[in-house]
Amino acid sequence: MRLDKFLKISRILKRRTVANEAVKGGRVTVNGREVKPAYSLKVGDVVSIRFGAEHVRFKVNELKEFVKKEEVSSLYEILPAEEEKA
Repeated sequence: MRLDKFLKISRILKRRTVANEAVKGGRVTVNGREVKPAYSLKVGDVVSIRFGAEHVRFKVNELKEFVKKEEVSSLYEILPAEEEKA
């Protein structure tokens, strides 16, 4: 599944266009690498998103095309934040 689509379906970002812009802007990394919005996300990938000074890291547990809002939490697992390297 495309990265931008996953961010929208999982409700991490509200719209796919916003997800697309965030990825293109370099605020999203997968497994420590900057990627494009069309990156093919796989189960087990670790995604990091930067919101200003805050970082959110999560591991992809499941990929689904359609998800009810009650099932969204099964798609990913929030990971503890990494310390910034000086």
